[in-house]
Amino acid sequence: MQYRKFGRLPVEVSDIGFGAWQIGGAWGEVTEADGRAALEAALEAGVTFIDTADVYGDGRSERIIASVLKEWKGKRPFVATKAGRRLDPHVAAGYTPDNIEAFIDRSLKNLDVDTLDLVQLHCPPTEVLYTPALFQGLEAIKAKGKIRNYGVSVEKVEEALKAIEYPGVVSIQIIYNIFRQRPDRLFFEEAKKRGVAVIVRVPLASGLLSGKITAQTKFADDDHRLFNRHGEAFDVGETFGGVPFEVGLQAVEEIRRLVPVGQSMAAFALRWILMADAVSVVIPGARNAEQARGNAAASDLPAIPADVMAATREIYARLVAPHVHQRW
Repeated sequence: MQYRKFGRLPVEVSDIGFGAWQIGGAWGEVTEADGRAALEAALEAGVTFIDTADVYGDGRSERIIASVLKEWKGKRPFVATKAGRRLDPHVAAGYTPDNIEAFIDRSLKNLDVDTLDLVQLHCPPTEVLYTPALFQGLEAIKAKGKIRNYGVSVEKVEEALKAIEYPGVVSIQIIYNIFRQRPDRLFFEEAKKRGVAVIVRVPLASGLLSGKITAQTKFADDDHRLFNRHGEAFDVGETFGGVPFEVGLQAVEEIRRLVPVGQSMAAFALRWILMADAVSVVIPGARNAEQARGNAAASDLPAIPADVMAATREIYARLVAPHVHQRW
């Protein structure tokens, strides 16, 4: 396992983290036993960064993490959670310091800690980022000792660029993968200049970039890859990276030819993300221990040759960019 500095904080984290959405819900059935085994396997492989949210399984993800860490004998990992999506309706007016503090209090209880390492606003409406009073409120919550740091999880590059104008924002979580390449055009350079950590989510485009999904793959009714394929429940960019399913399958077949013999496409896709030095940590999910170990192994893969990187960019430009580049 390799480690990277987490922005300007005096903290190093594993460059492969653990995304805990899957152990919470919305990915079909993942038993608590499988979720615990996946997280334990990640920790044993050297993972030191966990990302969750208060809405993943209505707190189930946070509670599983708390239970596993209570028994973990190694160094405690850095745990990031998110707040804001419990708002109903999810509108900008709901992003008040009082509401966010109430969500933080709930996460403190779920995670069984006195202070959160990092709380991230959970993909708030764009106008929230133009509300200085909220960020002043986060500073006040930090002063109370309930959070050590705060950041923002965003959908769009422009939201990331706006969020890092607030000096207290230490991290941005954003989608970046072979199918979503726009963040490395401008945002990554700005993040590096300001010492802002970059957390990369949806690294495998909801499994498309694992190379295991086909046109015949069936998804459970409670799997967002079925119920949110057209953005019915939340931003469609969170499902298959916003790439139309059939286009994604076509691109995957072209990418498959670039993957070294003996290497999984998932590992290749994770290593592709780590080629960007602005990335602090990438947070693939895992439904079981085997997937968690496979994700962690990508950290130690050799660099991808320049000609192969160029080939991935050509596939993106030709097949994928017309569908996603100017949307997020």
